[in-house]
Order: sequence, then C-alpha cells, then structure tokens
Amino acid sequence: MIDLYYWSTPNGHKITIFLEETGLPYSVKPVNISKGEQFDPVFLAIAPNNRIPAIVDHAPGDGGPPLSLMESGAILEYLAAKTGQLMPRDFRGLWECRQWVHWQMANLGPLAGQNHHFVHYAPEKIAYAIDRYVRETGRLYRVMDRRLADRAYLADEYSIADILCYPWVLPQRQSQDIDEFPHLKRWKTEIGERPAVKRAYEIAKTIGAKPVVSDEEARRILFGQSKDTVK
Repeated sequence: MIDLYYWSTPNGHKITIFLEETGLPYSVKPVNISKGEQFDPVFLAIAPNNRIPAIVDHAPGDGGPPLSLMESGAILEYLAAKTGQLMPRDFRGLWECRQWVHWQMANLGPLAGQNHHFVHYAPEKIAYAIDRYVRETGRLYRVMDRRLADRAYLADEYSIADILCYPWVLPQRQSQDIDEFPHLKRWKTEIGERPAVKRAYEIAKTIGAKPVVSDEEARRILFGQSKDTVK
C-alpha cells in the first residue's frame, strides 16, 4: 500500500495519474496547503521541504521499513521502477524518458508556476515578471510541440515523462493559445481522454479545491515562507 500525501495541484495530479494508470493500491492523505497542513510535524518527517506530493511505501522492494519520498519526479521514477511500468527499459529509451523527466522538473513546472503566480496571485501586477514568465511558458510549449511533431509521446511510448508534463500544460490560464502548438494540442487532448487521467481528476474533486488565496493568512501560508519559517 502506498500512502499519498496530496492536494489538488498539478504536482499532486502527477501521482494520482500514475497510480490510476498502474492500479497500484494507494490511500490518499489530504494535505490542505491553503490551511498550512504541510507544516504539520508528522508531514514534515515525510517531506522535509513541506511541499506536496509525498509518499510512504509500506512495502518497499528491499523488504525494509516503510520508505518515504518527496519530489514528484523522484516519486514517479521510484514507482515506475517498483512496478516496471511507464518507463522504458531499453538503455536509450530509459535515458530519453529521464531527460524529459528532469526537463519538466527544472523547466516546465517551475516556470509555469511563476507564470501562475505573477499573473493570478501577486498583489502587484509587475509587467516585467508577467511578460518574462508568459513568454518563457510559450517557449517551453514550443519545445514540446517540436518534440511531438514526429512522435506520439515525449519518450516515444507513453511514460512518466508525459504524466509529469500533462498537469502543467492542462491549465487554460497560462496566457497561451494552444492552437499555436498543434502537436502539443493533439498530445494534450489524447492524454486527457485516457480513463486513468479522467479518474485522477475526479479524485481531485472529492479531495478539495485548488489552493485558494482567500485572505491574507492564506497568502502568508502559500507565498510568505522564508528561512525563518523552516522548522
């Protein structure tokens, strides 16, 4: 059994998609990040960076005690190795997949996240920041579009690379016209029609709303952390 510490964010969706695709038994442990539940000492023992998602595997492959992991890329590489699914096994295919895993973690997620922040959440509309991150999101979309021009998926076969990227392309609020990226649009539509993906997003509806900046306390919790708040 996998315990999944989760909230309905793009990074959270990555893990539910994988688990639904593979049928690996899991239990969802909601962590409401708008209310500061990510700072609970029990959660911090699992995820020292106080971010979701995180997992605890109660049956790790080495037969030892439960294994906890944070960071969605590491989690999906671990689960792919555990199940033998959704990551190529041949030498070149494996590294093709891994390069796109790390590309997502270093590029698409962080930069689209900054796009979301400055366009939708920042108390001041800073034109330079908005322009920078909207343009960079468009550049990353173009990188994916070119990659998908002659193949169905990022690593040829459907893999964790696609699962990691899809939740960060799905949002309609990134100031991008998807019609300008026809290969990416096709990929996005096809992945969205997968039964496991649909189930993952239905699970999100039962857990809770997306992080909401409803007041100054929620803003402080989500965006006001510093070295002094790390316990």
